[in-house]
Amino acid sequence: MRAVSVHQDVIVVTSRIWKTTATLVRDGGEAFLIDSPILPDELDVLPALAEQAEFRVTGLLATHADWDHLLGVYAFPEAALGVGETTAARLTAEPGAAARELRDFDEEYYIDRPRPFSVPGVQALPVPGYCAVGDRELELHPADGHTADGAAVWIPWARVLVAGDYLSSHAIPELSPSASIDKYLATLRRFGPLLTQADVVVPGHGEPLDGARAAAILREDVAYLEGLLGAEPEKAPLPLARRTGAQRNLHEYNLSLLRDGKAS
Repeated sequence: MRAVSVHQDVIVVTSRIWKTTATLVRDGGEAFLIDSPILPDELDVLPALAEQAEFRVTGLLATHADWDHLLGVYAFPEAALGVGETTAARLTAEPGAAARELRDFDEEYYIDRPRPFSVPGVQALPVPGYCAVGDRELELHPADGHTADGAAVWIPWARVLVAGDYLSSHAIPELSPSASIDKYLATLRRFGPLLTQADVVVPGHGEPLDGARAAAILREDVAYLEGLLGAEPEKAPLPLARRTGAQRNLHEYNLSLLRDGKAS
């Protein structure tokens, strides 16, 4: 796991698996963890890292309900988990889904966890809306499209945008059985004004970006998604830096969801 301070009040950690990011943000004597790393040893060391950096974690936030963003409960079991209203609704509608998907992942990679995964309860937060940390407020912005749920977190005093599973320099936009290309595009367009203010953008998967690089990725992602909506979706343009074999496979997966009517 890699940890980098992008502001005196913001630390971003990146998992060794899928480059999944988690963000520590603080004000005064209170700190939140947004999303989570994946591997058990990364989660084990996270409390010590936070304590050493003087981030006293009192709460957890998750940008959406995919299992790889919910594992902060292993590192900070006493902290309450806050999620946007759509994510709370998804967790209620899909009981046990995250635990099953985590179990499948762990079985595939021979990973042992200290205890079974569970989220005993969540606090549903209004989106758009605000979430207090210390004496300051985080802004919550709608970020659906990749999945049916989602919220991005804007940290105004640090000029940092935690984008959820968007704006990755490694991966093209990924659809899901609950995805909507129109809503995905709407989320990217909502990000536009924030990117003009952002010093740092934290994608769900990949290294932190500066605002200009994130804006370039946004333009590429819009072009790709508009291509999927066109007459020949199989020819949707993959960004030059993301034309790897894995991303071509992801493109085929996106096409299969569209053909089967599982994404729109």
